[in-house]
Amino acid sequence: MEKLTAEIKNKDFKRVYLFYGEEKYLIRQYQNRLVEAVLGENAGMNLSVFEGKNADPKEIMSQAQTMPFFADYRVILVQESGFYKKTPEGLAEYLSEIPDTAILLFVESEVDKRSKMYKQTEKNGRAVQFTRQKDAVLKKWILSQLKKEGKKITEPVMNAFLECTGDDMELISQELEKLLCYTMEKDVISAEDVKAVCVPSVGNHIFDMIDALAAKNRQRAMDLYLDLLRLREPPMRILYLIGRQFYILNRLKSMRKTGIGDREMASAVKIPPFAVKKNLAQAAKFTDEQIQETIETCVQADADVKSGHLSDRMAVELVMTTIAGL
Repeated sequence: MEKLTAEIKNKDFKRVYLFYGEEKYLIRQYQNRLVEAVLGENAGMNLSVFEGKNADPKEIMSQAQTMPFFADYRVILVQESGFYKKTPEGLAEYLSEIPDTAILLFVESEVDKRSKMYKQTEKNGRAVQFTRQKDAVLKKWILSQLKKEGKKITEPVMNAFLECTGDDMELISQELEKLLCYTMEKDVISAEDVKAVCVPSVGNHIFDMIDALAAKNRQRAMDLYLDLLRLREPPMRILYLIGRQFYILNRLKSMRKTGIGDREMASAVKIPPFAVKKNLAQAAKFTDEQIQETIETCVQADADVKSGHLSDRMAVELVMTTIAGL
């Protein structure tokens, strides 16, 4: 990303770019920055966009061969084509023959680094993976957005905000906009503001649901589960997230016994450092055996759904019943 930023700033462009990864917000930001830096006011005449699996490789190459209209470059933007998993004939080889007047930008969710397309992109251009950003980076970014609006936030309130949003920058951006509108007349954002405006993430729902089950509060757990279904969260993803949460609890309990610090534990299980204590508190509500039993139950439930022995909703509810009975 640093090299990409420098190329955009210095207008030292490669002939081909690949942007991929799970952080869609950053991909979109850098896509727009690159197109704007290359084309400026000429985007309407010199930008060709191809979308989806039906994108025609021959047409893409033809557009790249077309001279730009009163500009130095033509940009060909290809989104979610699948070419980096199944390479079409001739396109990978073409990446070393792109004329100096064209820039190809591919945006993909998934890539196969063994593919010809990926290897040729690295050889002839720039492949950039946009991953979820670390807690410290997210906080710095949020603070910069708040500073532009003349607002302040304390560390505990920042943590509460990130607990609601998780590390998805798209969601953070949306919730931050709502928070700024809600606190328009205030200089300092409070925990009450965050609670009033921000919608808890799916991960928070799962955490709270497990807490309710540990406390034998089945009604609260069921309400949270039904909330997730109303939000159109697939039952199999709910099952996966329950299993993942117990995997995190298992790892944290194990690492705590060896004296590993909070930051190291957070990095190992991919959660923010400020969330370690909260998760350890939940882990303390279960014995090692209960945690392991739940993980095994989740694995078996997943297998039963895939083999047709259980419906997806029945599998989730079976796991919830097992946790409540621990």
